[in-house]
Amino acid sequence: MRNHSMIRNSVFATGLMLAFAAVPFGSVAAQDAGAQMQKPADNQTVPDKAADGWITTKVKSEFGTTKGIHATDISVSTSDGVVTLTGNVATTKEKNHAMRVAKKVKGVKSVDASGLTVSATPASTSDSTSSK
Repeated sequence: MRNHSMIRNSVFATGLMLAFAAVPFGSVAAQDAGAQMQKPADNQTVPDKAADGWITTKVKSEFGTTKGIHATDISVSTSDGVVTLTGNVATTKEKNHAMRVAKKVKGVKSVDASGLTVSATPASTSDSTSSK
């Protein structure tokens, strides 16, 4: 009885191993099939895409560490060194500040902030009470 149980457990363990080993091959096959179906939409090389990813990450990092910019409200994307900012900001001053910070990042050719909208909400109550 003990041998039967050990054999059953061994077969079960082997089956699990094979199932988990096949998962990466399935995802690679799916990626290959998806890549073949996609048309080359851009002429950007891998180093260019990596540079754009680095620029996007660096701009987001700068926003996160800069006072006066609510980084969670601004989305950043980069294509060919052109940074596009979208989202909502509280004031025009914050919008301009975000544009200046993004332009200072190495590799940024230009900044498009046409997608940044200034909220029409009034100033927070903490700002008005701090002057009392």
